[in-house]
Amino acid sequence: MTSHETDQALTSARGALDRVRLQSFEGLPTIARSGHRARGGRSIGKRIAAIGAANAVILIAAVIIGLAVVPLGIFGALAVLMVMMAATLAIAFAPGARPVSTKALARSDIKTLPAQTTRWLDAQRPALPAPAVLVADRIGVRLDTLGVQLATVDADAPVGADIRRLVGEQLPEFIRDYQRVPRELRHAERNGKTPDRQLVEGLELIEREIGQMSEELARGDLDSLETRGRFLEMKYKDGAAT
Repeated sequence: MTSHETDQALTSARGALDRVRLQSFEGLPTIARSGHRARGGRSIGKRIAAIGAANAVILIAAVIIGLAVVPLGIFGALAVLMVMMAATLAIAFAPGARPVSTKALARSDIKTLPAQTTRWLDAQRPALPAPAVLVADRIGVRLDTLGVQLATVDADAPVGADIRRLVGEQLPEFIRDYQRVPRELRHAERNGKTPDRQLVEGLELIEREIGQMSEELARGDLDSLETRGRFLEMKYKDGAAT
């Protein structure tokens, strides 16, 4: 799918969401949203990993002290357990990173844009329907791969503009358009689709586009790897022949 066709598809989906939103009654009360949302699976995983690493460091330090300095004994073991519990609680209840704003996404360096977009996307998960969350998670995996690839890409490369437009602009705008639709109308079918379904299909389209961009970036590496493999094969064959 070309960039122009992607723009048209996303514009069509956003237009459908706008039409549903305009159907809401004037003066519909605003639904209050909590300022603190449950952390996404990605954030929970990072906290668990940090807790495991901290406890491992504490245990290693306790073993070294017990063997090289002074035996810990029962009270020492209890002290170690208390330190581990304190570290676990401190990490588990530490305030998370501040959500990334869409303005910050627009100003992000192309090399950090995928990671920033992933943080922004994680913060939106509680406001998305379950099927869309699954697609958002897949987009997060795509963005992780893209971030690694962009680390070696020139910031002025032409592909950077396409990635910035899709990842830093169209993706946030599309989700925000959905979030503006009143909750009462998100399950209402219009022209054969509900806003929830339009959201999922739009996110799937974006996921595919990110995957294609990632493949284009990798194609150069794959071509280089293939060329190197052929060179080595010829070299070893020539060496074996001689």
